[in-house]
Amino acid sequence: MAALAPPVAALRVAVRRALTGVPGPGPVLVACSGGADSLALAAATAFVAPRLGRPAGLVTVDHALQAGSDERAAAVVRWARTVGLDPAEQIRVDVTGRPGGPEAAARQARYEALVAVARRHRAAAVLLGHTRDDQAETVLLALARGAGPRGLAGMPPVRDLDGVTLLRPLLDTSREETRKACAALGLTPWEDPHNADPSYARARVRADVLPVLVQALGPGVLDNLARTARLVAADTAALDGLATAALDRVRCADGGLAVAGLAGLVPAVRTRVLHSWARELGAPPAALSHRHVAALDALVTTWHGQGPVHLPGAVEVTRRDGRLVPGKSAG
Repeated sequence: MAALAPPVAALRVAVRRALTGVPGPGPVLVACSGGADSLALAAATAFVAPRLGRPAGLVTVDHALQAGSDERAAAVVRWARTVGLDPAEQIRVDVTGRPGGPEAAARQARYEALVAVARRHRAAAVLLGHTRDDQAETVLLALARGAGPRGLAGMPPVRDLDGVTLLRPLLDTSREETRKACAALGLTPWEDPHNADPSYARARVRADVLPVLVQALGPGVLDNLARTARLVAADTAALDGLATAALDRVRCADGGLAVAGLAGLVPAVRTRVLHSWARELGAPPAALSHRHVAALDALVTTWHGQGPVHLPGAVEVTRRDGRLVPGKSAG
């Protein structure tokens, strides 16, 4: 018997770790574009899941942004069925008319489709093929945007999205390993031209920025960026827990927040409290920015009689009688 290629073994170990302890009897679904990362993940899941007594399937999302995308999606589904992934489905989405740039629109449409399919099949989890390299790119992009700790924490290995569990088993696996695993298994990945299109920020980071960093600082820079994300994520989770408890303490019976209680919180906790509260009031998370939270914070820390703060979603917050009081904007 031929020896198992180390990259194939490494991916199977990563998938086994991710699937161990997943609750419920439902299947796990691999989101697979046909690229090396998700294809290697799907192959590893097809091997590991049955040995854990877990059914496994595949879903491929066709964004209809390139000629022949439907044929490529169909080919992924056909391959999935040959390795025992069932159900195996292709889902076509419409990305037109969505807010943000094309990357954001495609991502939103893709996740909506994955959640819908997962619910339909009562899936225990959806597996995503993001690698260590993707995590490093995410951290660099967050730094460039001036993102706070939540952005620098990168992509979590486990996430709940609208009641669906998303797993990223390959965050400690390099992109090179997934390519080697595909080669060892005789799989031919699809090369998405968008990944090399310089009009996309992530593609520029991948093609231009990361190679320069590796050349200047050594190959360990990718691991270090991914490790930074893990460390920041742990700190962020701890601060989020403190903020959740603090929000309960400063609530008033009328739905407002007590200014005195807010003023006694350290800034890192207070701004998280204000951010969470603004979302509770109906401010859309995608539109709620640091500027909005800073304006709310100013009602607490630099109060001089200023008027209300207007938040996205037609939400208005006023300071009155020692409280932050929510309301609706007139417009």
